Amino acid sequence: MKIAFIIVIILGIAALLGTVLIAGKGDANYREKTKRNSINLTVIYAVVILLSLIAVGVYIRFYV
Repeated sequence: MKIAFIIVIILGIAALLGTVLIAGKGDANYREKTKRNSINLTVIYAVVILLSLIAVGVYIRFYV
């Protein structure tokens, strides 16, 4: 069990270091890409949540 915790901690530290090293490299169009990606993700989440609520409503109406 202790070995599993040690492995998780080592992997966490490695992931943190990798993230910091990659994040240090800049991109000229970062803000523009980030804004577009944020809008796309927001639309995707909104559609998925709406469809999920409709599916739950249909399930409750016809199968419960």
